[in-house]
Amino acid sequence: MKQEPINKTEAFWDKMAKNYDREERSDVKTNLSITEKLKSLVSPSDAVLDFACGTGFFSTKIASSVHHIDAIDIASKMIERAKINSELHNISNINYHHTNIFDEKLKPGTYDCIMALYIFHLLEDSPTTIQRIKELLKSGGKLISVTPCMGEKPFVYNLLSLISRLGLVPKIKGFKRYNLEQIIKQNGFEITISEKLVGTSNQYYIVANK
Repeated sequence: MKQEPINKTEAFWDKMAKNYDREERSDVKTNLSITEKLKSLVSPSDAVLDFACGTGFFSTKIASSVHHIDAIDIASKMIERAKINSELHNISNINYHHTNIFDEKLKPGTYDCIMALYIFHLLEDSPTTIQRIKELLKSGGKLISVTPCMGEKPFVYNLLSLISRLGLVPKIKGFKRYNLEQIIKQNGFEITISEKLVGTSNQYYIVANK
């Protein structure tokens, strides 16, 4: 699976790929908490999609707990580093693809679980993407997300919005928790867990069933 052509957003994340591993590992407590939550919700028979996988940090953490993972990202450099990370950890049940979630090679009703970690606030069209996630899930499948709700940090959000207008970072959505929950529910999901991650000011962990 391959996404063409390279665009401005992909170019930004390609540039970030070199140091992205270090950034992902920087918040040890939060990452450990997310990993434990993920492992508690998956099963050894599960087919998992890691949407916007980055360098594969969380996929590698849960690979031994599931049957297999398809991990996708729009940035080719992220995928390159993710493959290297899997090789370093001797992981063989993760398939990495440079593509987006609307790739027709991703078949409806395929996945028991879709992880959408740190991506919803970066999407141009969250409702359409969440509808696509629902389509890809099996009946009763789970959407697991972690999202910084920047609408709850107005000063930081306004600063990031200014920086994004200068073209230095991608555009960021100013979700509040309620807004994100509404979008998920309006697209046919039942939210079973919604909580702020301990030690964060605006990062929300949401689990929703199809």
